[in-house]
Amino acid sequence: MQAHPVINDFVVRFANVNGTGSASANNMFAKAIFRMGIPVTPKNIFPSNIQGLPTWYEVRICEKGYLGRREGIDIMVCVNAQTMKNDIAALPSGSYFMYDSTKALHQEHIREDLHYLGIPLTAITQREYSDPRQRLLFKNIIYIGALSALIQLDMDILKEIIVEQFQGKEKLIAPNHQALELGNQYARENFECPLQFRLEHRELLGDKILYEGNAACALGAIYGGATVAAWYPITPSTSVVDAFADYAAQFRVDGETGKNHYAILQAEDELSALGVVIGAMWNGARAFTATSGPGLSLMQEFLGLAYFAEVPAVLIDVQRTGPSTGMPTRTQQSDLLSAAYASHGDTKHVLLFPSTPAECFDMTRSAFDLAEQLQTPVMVMSDLDLGMNDHLSEPLQIKSETKFLRGKVLTAQQLEDIERFGRYLDVDGDGICYRTLPGTHPTRGMYFTRGSSKDEYASYTERSDAYRQNMDRLAKKWETIKSYVPSPQTYQADYCSREGMAFFGTSCHSALEARDELNNSGLTLDVIRIRAFPFHAEVVDFMEAHDRVFIVEQNRDGQMRSLLINELGIDPQRLISILNYDGLPITAKNILQQVLSSAGHQAATTASLPGVSS
Repeated sequence: MQAHPVINDFVVRFANVNGTGSASANNMFAKAIFRMGIPVTPKNIFPSNIQGLPTWYEVRICEKGYLGRREGIDIMVCVNAQTMKNDIAALPSGSYFMYDSTKALHQEHIREDLHYLGIPLTAITQREYSDPRQRLLFKNIIYIGALSALIQLDMDILKEIIVEQFQGKEKLIAPNHQALELGNQYARENFECPLQFRLEHRELLGDKILYEGNAACALGAIYGGATVAAWYPITPSTSVVDAFADYAAQFRVDGETGKNHYAILQAEDELSALGVVIGAMWNGARAFTATSGPGLSLMQEFLGLAYFAEVPAVLIDVQRTGPSTGMPTRTQQSDLLSAAYASHGDTKHVLLFPSTPAECFDMTRSAFDLAEQLQTPVMVMSDLDLGMNDHLSEPLQIKSETKFLRGKVLTAQQLEDIERFGRYLDVDGDGICYRTLPGTHPTRGMYFTRGSSKDEYASYTERSDAYRQNMDRLAKKWETIKSYVPSPQTYQADYCSREGMAFFGTSCHSALEARDELNNSGLTLDVIRIRAFPFHAEVVDFMEAHDRVFIVEQNRDGQMRSLLINELGIDPQRLISILNYDGLPITAKNILQQVLSSAGHQAATTASLPGVSS
């Protein structure tokens, strides 16, 4: 007797070998579910080394719309013999295990509590295809076809995606359609279809899109007015500049002359890349670089220069695990402290924390306005999970006409009208001075941009009072910046509890799911999503209104918690760290268990959360 059906609420994991063409097939699987109108969250877990190593692709289907990674695998598609033993061991009781049954499974891989779905992938491809490369590639399409029958994945949608994918290579469409049919037919003839876990069409997505964060950052840079990108390749940020190059070739080329109105420079290292950005923005162009933790470490000196000389700069940091090389293809939120206080001496930098591709687009676009208005570096703090995976997102808000906010830049006439230009004079009392761009006036507005101590007129000096006055003005500017950065997102009209939870970036998806589970179990938490550093006044209000606040973040040392304590003077006992640092996206189960294990919360239950046993 078949178990009670589970509709649109399960996890499928694919275990493949890197370099076998599985990525394209697995992506097609997730895209087809999206086109069925069902919320879907794919995660690509891939090696940092070359072809031949194991790779996994996890797809969460969730009708309720929860977008965080979920623990517990319901269907495993394993076509990698190297990892089979561990893949089977990772499955909870009652899961389905699909494998290549051309050869019989070894006895050590047999578990009484699993459902086995053997499909002779190798035998089918050897029978149908003579080319070795086709045999390798079509294995992937065959198992997608089998899944279409087993979980009711729409075959018409899969075929449409293949047509789109091979536009311009029409000869490949028919063989791919055939491979889909081979898998579908085998599953229907050999198994009871559909399985317990199955799909049904829905209309739950509205105008939402499925998009990568790195591509969204690149498009945000285009709409933010960027014409210069300088970078040194590093995982997982390289695709930001790759995407920028594609978009620039589309939007930054003169239609009449064919002349490029952009420049992309691969520097000799990350420090040089940031130097190019600083030089370009000092000259009036809008420029950016993209990097990850090791690159950020190398950029420290120039970040200090841009802060102290007050030159705009935009940096996109796609965070990965550290320290040192760490795990280059795993995700983390571990660059906060090094970014916030980058460089020696008293420095502080503006950080923006996107959580969706739409925010990657918006925050990258606005980063150029902020950098110019505030005359300081602005960093968009993404991460590998957001940057390199497809995410369900609100559509990008693209305006046909955009006015760039350049801040306090003097025109030639304004220079004529003032008696004496002082580059570091605080005319308005907000700590932000007036600047000029090269070539604005033939004789006025000149100054020396330096990283050494200076007075209000940019003249070199080592007078203690001049240095202290300049540092005090920068501190005043930091207070002004708090009103410029994005305000946090709150999720309740009024505070309902003396306890709260704060999170940022990609942690928000699992944190919101955990919040709902906690509420269902009788533990109510107010929640807030921090979107920027320095902390907006609303963040201060939230912290002051709660006796204890759980801080959810993906690093070992609680870096956001440290920033809150350091900047706001909060009693450390009031901030409770909820941490994850295994390189995989944090889950709601993880958050839930850590909150419940804190003093006074043992009474709540976790039984209702998928993947959690009571």
